[in-house]
Amino acid sequence: MKSWSHPAVPALPGTGPVPELYDTATASLKRACATPHASLYVCGITPYDATHMGHAATYLAYDSLVRLWLDAGKDVRYVQNITDVDDPLLERAAATGVDWRELAESQIDLFRSDMQLLAIIPPQYYVGVTEVIDDVADAVATLLERGTAYRVPSDDADDDIYFDSIAAESQGPWKLGSESNLDRETMLALSAERGGDPDRPGKRDPLDPLLWRAERLGEPAWDTVVGRGRPGWHIECAVIALDHNDHTITVNGGGSDLVFPHHEFSAGHISALTGHPLAEIYSHAGMVAYQGEKMSKSLGNLVLVSRLVESGVDPRAIRLALLAQHYRTDWEWTDAHLAQSRQRLETWVQWAAGATASADDALLDTLRSVLQHDLDTPAAVAAVDARIASGVAATSVAVAAIDALLGIRL
Repeated sequence: MKSWSHPAVPALPGTGPVPELYDTATASLKRACATPHASLYVCGITPYDATHMGHAATYLAYDSLVRLWLDAGKDVRYVQNITDVDDPLLERAAATGVDWRELAESQIDLFRSDMQLLAIIPPQYYVGVTEVIDDVADAVATLLERGTAYRVPSDDADDDIYFDSIAAESQGPWKLGSESNLDRETMLALSAERGGDPDRPGKRDPLDPLLWRAERLGEPAWDTVVGRGRPGWHIECAVIALDHNDHTITVNGGGSDLVFPHHEFSAGHISALTGHPLAEIYSHAGMVAYQGEKMSKSLGNLVLVSRLVESGVDPRAIRLALLAQHYRTDWEWTDAHLAQSRQRLETWVQWAAGATASADDALLDTLRSVLQHDLDTPAAVAAVDARIASGVAATSVAVAAIDALLGIRL
């Protein structure tokens, strides 16, 4: 599947440092990539109600990481999925009387447009789940053969297939809870809240996740080696990540609401399939709230990028508003954030208009230094503000650094 156009990224003098990134699994900062090649997998959208500020904040976080890797001279392989067949999408399509394929296609197109407006660097591989159905089914068949998956009878369909967490723990480096750092009671609660089915009869462990859902009446299904049906959620990402990377990737990223069960079990599936960890670093972006609640499609309290742009907001101001928040923090979007970023953008543009050809790269050094520490974009924004407030004139290097590292073209 096509992604979107790559924004121009200016070349900067010298080479930046390799960033350090917070790893959820170890609750510590880790150097993100010690080799010439960096790989990134970020969980993509389920295509309905795209693109709200929570989406935008997450993809901006990993755009920042990619920009720092490129500045450090890394060869970057970036993969992102689209969950273009899933229960929430099917439910929305049914509720609105739209074919689920048409709904998915329209929302994917909108997401692409929003990402391009926000100058987000696209993944080299942008993969819909419907494009890898056979690959997922083959992986499920492999897990069945190895004893790390099992069938559970259903009253209204053929057998569903589940992941055997206990068996997988004995066959690879993954242990349940090793990526999320959560206790069992918390995992059970989150499983019930986030698409799991801990009360499903016939499962060997209440936490075991669905690998393959047998066809139900009126639902999309495909003929495969494991029967007619469709993939479970976590195995989709595991297979897409594995299809485009050699075993362990550098960073597995997404919102913090994916820590469990999604990233935990994606890691478990990869371990069971390859004998290797999914990632060196498990990275998670904070949640964006609005009107006192987490911004989410289920609640409907969404601030959409497309609607802001349609109302006349410069996409650069939206990006600046997001950059002013640290990617790992939970925060609440307000009109004040946007008003401040619009004023900031105007100030920055006026300052850049007087740029000289001086080789002074003091701001470049500062931006590289603060961003290297866990993508500290608020400190980077503050550094630009301070440079302007000091009365020091803009230079072509400083303007290029703001473009290349912060994605704000002035």
